[in-house]
Amino acid sequence: MFNMVKSFRVSDLQTLLASMGRSKSGLKQDLVGRALRLVQTEYSPELLKNVRQLYESRFPKTSGWLAARRPEGVPVAYSPISSSPTASQGTDYLNGISKPLTAPAVEVNMVPLSFYQTLETLLPPTELIPQNNDKLQDSQCIFELTPNQADQIRNASELRPGIRSIQVVLRICYSDSIGVEEDQYPPNIAVKVNQSYCHVPGYYPSNKPGVEPRRPCRPINITPWLHLSSVTNRVTITWGNFGKRYSLAVYLVRAFTAADLFNQLKLCSVESAERCRERIQDKLRFDPESEIATTGLRVSLICPLVKMRLGVPCRVLTCAHLQCFDAVFFLQMNEKKPTWTCPVCDKPAPFELLTIDGLCSEILKLTGEDIEEIEYLTDGSWRPIRDEKEKERERERSKTPEYSVVDICSPEANGHSPAHSSTSLTGRPGSSSSGMAGVTGAPAAGGVVVDLTLDSSSEEEGGGAGGDSEDTEDSADSPAPKRGRYNYDKDLVTAY
Repeated sequence: MFNMVKSFRVSDLQTLLASMGRSKSGLKQDLVGRALRLVQTEYSPELLKNVRQLYESRFPKTSGWLAARRPEGVPVAYSPISSSPTASQGTDYLNGISKPLTAPAVEVNMVPLSFYQTLETLLPPTELIPQNNDKLQDSQCIFELTPNQADQIRNASELRPGIRSIQVVLRICYSDSIGVEEDQYPPNIAVKVNQSYCHVPGYYPSNKPGVEPRRPCRPINITPWLHLSSVTNRVTITWGNFGKRYSLAVYLVRAFTAADLFNQLKLCSVESAERCRERIQDKLRFDPESEIATTGLRVSLICPLVKMRLGVPCRVLTCAHLQCFDAVFFLQMNEKKPTWTCPVCDKPAPFELLTIDGLCSEILKLTGEDIEEIEYLTDGSWRPIRDEKEKERERERSKTPEYSVVDICSPEANGHSPAHSSTSLTGRPGSSSSGMAGVTGAPAAGGVVVDLTLDSSSEEEGGGAGGDSEDTEDSADSPAPKRGRYNYDKDLVTAY
């Protein structure tokens, strides 16, 4: 008994401890010590039965006292490989050994897939058993399609060119009885169907020995290589034996696309706007025990997946946040790589828990493209939040003082000639210490020539003839102004 327990793996130890109501957490040495103490203190027929069952599933060749158990209602018979027609009368065959195989002591449950609906089970989960100590193992299984199954495949519609909606898929997972198992390829996997190798989706061989393919692994579609008749189909799986246990199963399924799931989502899982408002009110309800009162929650109208405006807002019912993501893009991404993880909080987001937010859908219809964020209030209402850049522009616009506009092109401003009037920046008449430029000449081509070299003092001194003569003498003594690159005086500016 003690030697049996010591030979168990971690999964076997966890199964044994869980069946006896003990904790199954910890390292392997902790699990072994806990199981040995259990054998010493509580030696019972139930414990003995569980240990022997686990040992028999671990070493199926060494003991033959336990009868093979299969799921009820599934007739399975195993037979050796032979070229004679009488040697392949069984409906299922695995691993190619001459004696009847021992099925796993505990049934393996595979996780259901959203993009596949299981119609029939052609081969239930059955463990891959190594035949020797080689690292590469070959296991075989054979099955036949009934006329009804073959007709379903022939008459099925095409999802894409060459891919039908009714398929026969091969699934591989760990041989573990704890919970449900996700698809997991063994190392160095290769699948041959009727002497033709088929494509393993998402698998890239590694140079390192014993490295499993990265998840998520997907079902392997073997339909194009099958005989759609009463002829027996033979599937050979090459896999790496590096100490882990795997089981395979073959199913007849109906495959869906992202568009199919989206149509199901629109028909079956839409949360009304009133229910969404109630959810918001519950989330923002005042808690007297809390020191912080939440008066609003900001929600972005930009999808966190593609950084674009939401088209069909979607949430996960089990998530605590109100932020939505786009349902169409989410389904399309999971069709390519089925992770089913919420893009907001990284929690599991299975298709069965997705729902379309009716309130956010209304908000998207009522707001323009420039509104990228809103705020939910305590009464269930909402208000748009403008962009911070727009707020900054409005703030600068409100701080800028208003100046009056003076039309210097008019012949008269406030009853004075433009050439003899000076106006300050505030629009009040009068001269200033800085001095406004004097205006000389007559308007030409809709503008007035302004001499920037004159100041208010020269205008005051130039009131009579003497002033004119002084200006004439000054202009005669002073050198001529330099010409610039263009044909006009450097100090003259034309104002329009």
